[in-house]
Amino acid sequence: MKNNKALSLIGLATKAGKTVSGEFSTEKSIKTGKGYLAIVAGDSSDNTKKKFRNMCEFYEVPLYILSDKETLGHAMGKEFRASLAVQDWNFAEAIRKVLQDEGEGALEHTTVV
Repeated sequence: MKNNKALSLIGLATKAGKTVSGEFSTEKSIKTGKGYLAIVAGDSSDNTKKKFRNMCEFYEVPLYILSDKETLGHAMGKEFRASLAVQDWNFAEAIRKVLQDEGEGALEHTTVV
């Protein structure tokens, strides 16, 4: 699997307690400035993708569309996850770097300065 490194880092961040998942928690994390990186599953609804795309653009948080709900959930040790936010700068940067290096069809809308 191409996203193995990124998914492993998501798993590590989750074990360290540095991620939140689910639509409500991810949204809250982004809006309160605690989320440094947002990830939405590729098989999420168009409405969900649009919502996070607009929100991340407004709050200047990098957004990536990655994998599918089942794979994201599995990486986090849970069942299905459509969205998650990384709440640690170092984990967020490491995941972002891996996704950029892999040239994954991910969407980065804004960059954190």
